[in-house]
Amino acid sequence: MQQEAISTADLYDEFEDKLQSISLQFQNFGARESFFGPAKTIKCFEDNVLIKSTLNTPGEGQVLVVDGGGSLRFALMGDMIAQAAVDNGWAGVIINGAVRDRVEMATMDLGIKALGSNPRKTVKRGGGFSDLDIEIDAVTIRPGVMVYADADGVLVAR
Repeated sequence: MQQEAISTADLYDEFEDKLQSISLQFQNFGARESFFGPAKTIKCFEDNVLIKSTLNTPGEGQVLVVDGGGSLRFALMGDMIAQAAVDNGWAGVIINGAVRDRVEMATMDLGIKALGSNPRKTVKRGGGFSDLDIEIDAVTIRPGVMVYADADGVLVAR
């Protein structure tokens, strides 16, 4: 799924009153540097079962936004789950937590933002919740709201 490049700085300049900026310093891990789409939300902690099952469904240009509690102790996504996202048409994934397999993910046509990386895989308890309002850095992300991301950061529509 191809997308036109966007500039979050330009979007913010034009629509400041309609956008919120997440100030966390996410790193880019995918080959797609800018991406956007309606949010699909997940809240989980150090357990990626729900992320894996979600990214194995049709994404239809959505952006999966994961509140992983900011934990860097376990990677919530690696190259195999990221490849499933590519294969299923997701625009991108934003994780308030860690990823792994960053060299492989850097070649994938997928927007990937996370706080950092850790080679340690997650525990598999099957916990977490999807399709609910989540809060990252005092910004509320509701399912279906537009999310925009590039090298400068992440914007969420109000």
